[in-house]
Amino acid sequence: MVKIRLRRSGAKKQPTYRFVVADARAPRDGRFIEILGHYNPRTEPRTVVVDEEKARAWLAKGAQPSDTVRRLFAEKGLVERGPIPTTKRKPKSEQGGAS
Repeated sequence: MVKIRLRRSGAKKQPTYRFVVADARAPRDGRFIEILGHYNPRTEPRTVVVDEEKARAWLAKGAQPSDTVRRLFAEKGLVERGPIPTTKRKPKSEQGGAS
């Protein structure tokens, strides 16, 4: 499966990110297929630059955006804003622990 996700770059404690198309099995900062743009959360307002034509082409081919990329693309109007996925944890009473 091909995913569109963020690849971290920048100095220590000064992150910037690139939007990349990568195989889902590849490491976060490892091998990728194509760079679609960049994102800097440290500027005010934050900087989001995306090659919309390339992004739409990859989405049409079936590439799945990560949750964060989906949110950022929705702000740009590239994808529809869907429900925000949440991870629910079991209460401690239901977890298999020592009693």
